[in-house]
Amino acid sequence: MNVQVYGTKKCFDTQKTERYFKERKIKYQYIDLFKYGLSKGEFDSVKASVGLANLINSEANDYKKLNLHHIGGSSLREEILFKNPKLYKTPIVRNGKKATVGFKPEVWKEWE
Repeated sequence: MNVQVYGTKKCFDTQKTERYFKERKIKYQYIDLFKYGLSKGEFDSVKASVGLANLINSEANDYKKLNLHHIGGSSLREEILFKNPKLYKTPIVRNGKKATVGFKPEVWKEWE
C-alpha cells in the first residue's frame, strides 16, 4: 500500500486520519496541502476517483470570496480549485489510483 495523506495540521479530520494509519502501523506520506498543493496529475487522479464536487469545500471562506456558488462551468471551477488549495475538503487520501476525501476508515479497511 502506498498511502499519501494531503491535509493541514489544523484540520481535525486530518489528525484523525494520521492517527488511524499510525495505530495500524501503515506507512503513509503526509503532504501539507497549503504548502505544496496537488500536482496536476495528482489532482486529475483524485478528481477521477471522487468527483470534482466532492473535492470542493463549500464552507471555506475562499469559496464565498471567490463566488464559486455562482460559477456554473465545471472547467472554470476546476481551474479555480486547482489554483486555490484552501478550497479542498481535507484530508485527501490517495492509494494509487484510489482516493477518498474526508475521514473514511471504512474505505481504507478495504485497501489493507
